[in-house]
Amino acid sequence: MLHYKTDEEVGLLRKSNLLVSRALAEVAGHIRPGVTTLYLDSIAETFIRDNNAIPAFKGYGGFPNSLCTSVNAEVVHGIPSDYVLKEGDIISIDCGVVLNGWYGDGAYTFAVGRISDELKRLLEYTRASLEEGVRAAVAGNRIGDISSAVQTMAESGGYSVVRELVGHGLGKKLHEAPEVPNFGKRGSGPKMKKGLVICIEPMINLGRKETVRLNDGWTIRTADGRPSAHFEYAVAVDKGRADVLTTFQFIEDVLNKM
Repeated sequence: MLHYKTDEEVGLLRKSNLLVSRALAEVAGHIRPGVTTLYLDSIAETFIRDNNAIPAFKGYGGFPNSLCTSVNAEVVHGIPSDYVLKEGDIISIDCGVVLNGWYGDGAYTFAVGRISDELKRLLEYTRASLEEGVRAAVAGNRIGDISSAVQTMAESGGYSVVRELVGHGLGKKLHEAPEVPNFGKRGSGPKMKKGLVICIEPMINLGRKETVRLNDGWTIRTADGRPSAHFEYAVAVDKGRADVLTTFQFIEDVLNKM
């Protein structure tokens, strides 16, 4: 069952997702070689709680931390640890909050220091895949229109799309219907109406699409050990144009000063 939100509820979800955007920007200022992913997690948790919100991921299904920190070949759901970031790494940081009972959820893949041109291109195409998906998130379209748009852009760059993990609805729960795959056919799936709030989150691999789950029960890694990138927006479906509730501008303002 799809849960459609009123304009007032979309406004509350916007506040939650803008807090996610700000938390990711706070973390962005600390990403550099020599820093542990657990340190980044502590920065995020403090920031979220200082802004009168709760880290949405901590304790969710038993997840132990506030961020998912997925480095290089890790696709998503990486657990913060004593891993020390190195020059040339990429790290996907996925952050969730609960503010006034409403969830925010977003992700951004960061370069650690200077990265290779190959990795820069992967990040660019993954981000472009997200933007293409957003353009399809309009009332009257179907979920498959988003899925197809993401897949077409990613594969046009020679990349592969992870199948096992998908985007999702968002509201008073972190994961609501519908699922939003990053692959599929135009014209398929549920028809979208104004007020549907979804997370679009391409997970795009440099190599093959297959993934494995590590023994920690959470971390998803590419089966071939090649890098993966991940970006995520929360979006309210609207007439004519999607209403993006997330912004990467705060992150990029920080990165441009570093």
